[in-house]
Amino acid sequence: MKHRSRPEEQDDLLRPRLVDMIDMRHELVKLADLIDWEFFEREWADLFPSATGRPATPPRLVAGLMYLQHAYRLSDEAVITRWVGSPYFQYFTGETFFQHTPPIHPSSLSRWRDRIGEEGAEWLLTKTIQAGQSAGVIDDDSLARVSVDTTVMEKNIAYPTDARLYEKARVKLVALAKELGLDLRQTYARKAPRLAMQIGRYAHARQFKRMRKALRTLRGYVGRVMRDIRRRLDDTPAGAMRDSVAEMLARVSKLLHQAPKGKGKIYALHEPEVDCISKGKARVRYEFGCKVSLAITIDEGFVVGMRAMPGNPYDGHTLAEALEQVETLTDRRPDLAVVDRGYRGHGVGKTQVLISGMRRGLTKGLKAQLRRRSAIEPEIGHMKTDGRLARCPLKGIKGDAIFAVLCGCGHNIRKILARLRAFLALIVAWIADALRPSAPVHGVGRYPELPA
Repeated sequence: MKHRSRPEEQDDLLRPRLVDMIDMRHELVKLADLIDWEFFEREWADLFPSATGRPATPPRLVAGLMYLQHAYRLSDEAVITRWVGSPYFQYFTGETFFQHTPPIHPSSLSRWRDRIGEEGAEWLLTKTIQAGQSAGVIDDDSLARVSVDTTVMEKNIAYPTDARLYEKARVKLVALAKELGLDLRQTYARKAPRLAMQIGRYAHARQFKRMRKALRTLRGYVGRVMRDIRRRLDDTPAGAMRDSVAEMLARVSKLLHQAPKGKGKIYALHEPEVDCISKGKARVRYEFGCKVSLAITIDEGFVVGMRAMPGNPYDGHTLAEALEQVETLTDRRPDLAVVDRGYRGHGVGKTQVLISGMRRGLTKGLKAQLRRRSAIEPEIGHMKTDGRLARCPLKGIKGDAIFAVLCGCGHNIRKILARLRAFLALIVAWIADALRPSAPVHGVGRYPELPA
């Protein structure tokens, strides 16, 4: 059913109004006035074609909660808990009176993310760009010069070792067989966990011959359970449960037969699309997640484009798609893009692309813009430490796409809040300086003359 609208303001002497409780100069109050909330009311109304059922949550509440949780690095449960205790959070999401109970269940945010998809998340990013322009954080001319780079958004999975994956596959298969009502010949519930633990001990002691032998035995246990379920699966009635068991059997079969250095390997049974990405880092050799392409303005470091790139594509092949997203979100094609050497062979012709290390034939102004390319690295670091880009908890390729764009929204919100906070501090300092009494002249005034 269509979302419910906000009730009209009524005089209620028994309920405290938020405007009487908060400082209207607060940065969240100022930011709430800069965002076009009516846009979400119009665009997200088409997501509810049915005229029956329970009314949906107000779109401003959901959009505001998504902004806040990525700006302050909060989970779904934490942002709801903090919303109840913060009048500024409640004002930002459109409340008139102070509320003492949670507005929604945290699971509602998951359903809303599935409902709006990546396109809805890009609408949220577009409104942060427009709010940044209204707040004076970015200029219109800054949108013509962007810096593009890629990073890895790790998935919320454990480090993939063969012993852990085999034992996890066995546990999942046994649980599915029990739910389907299959009586297995043997589940290895006692031997397999003990053997998986012993494999880790062999590896720590550098006894690799014993480790490989134990690993083959554990793989044999998983294979026997898999084949036992496969033989009995034809006798079960057709349905959704049988299809999920067949899908898990195919996934476990791929896990048991994958080569050590093969392509398309499975690193997590619940997230088979996870990629193993090597970025040449000395601290972390491999990262397991999804590659993310982001475009920021060279002058301010404001995010104007962010997109997940599944499949670990070559960086140069992602540049055209990244610039196309920037044009879609800002209604302006960038005139200049600065990139690192991983983008050689990009094939982009409409935008001038400067690659790190270029010196010949560049003007003094272009050389200055190229030197600003490395400024994107600390911006990525802030997204991972201050934001939530370090680890994605959402499921599947769709979850990666939505989460990456929302991380860009949170980065822009933090930039705008910092500007509004600095502007407020400047006004307060100016007022305090104006009200400060002037120093006495020649000992005449409200202050006594100091002794010689």
